[in-house]
Amino acid sequence: MTTGQGANRSEATSATAPIRVLVAKLGLDGHDRGAKVVAHTLRDAGMEVIYTGLRQTAKDVVAIAIDEDVDVIGLSVLSGAHVALAQQVLDELDLIGAVGQFSIVVGGTISVRDAAVLREMGVGEVFGVRSPLEELPVRLVALVAAKNAR
Repeated sequence: MTTGQGANRSEATSATAPIRVLVAKLGLDGHDRGAKVVAHTLRDAGMEVIYTGLRQTAKDVVAIAIDEDVDVIGLSVLSGAHVALAQQVLDELDLIGAVGQFSIVVGGTISVRDAAVLREMGVGEVFGVRSPLEELPVRLVALVAAKNAR
């Protein structure tokens, strides 16, 4: 179900470098198949993807994002704790003065109500489990372009 190798390659690559995305699994959520599918989809679209593996802390995720100089921090959450985990990442970013440095996206089993809460918190995009894979790179390109235009 991943997008074709060059399907969005020109869109997912800026004039200077491809978009860099950190795909992170926080907390005790042990289900990472979806995160791996997303990572492959974005990679196949020409983005550089760093996958954290399972059971990361918000502090770990922020440190990796800074070390890897990513454009986007993507949180994959199937445990239902998406609001709390996103807030932890935003709090860590705030602690080090890096709020706004990265575009934040959250994906997983997310209700419409929680999606609105996440957006109010500052999350740039919310992807539910039924989001078409081919939309992911297109929406990330638009998100990064909008952030870079500010």
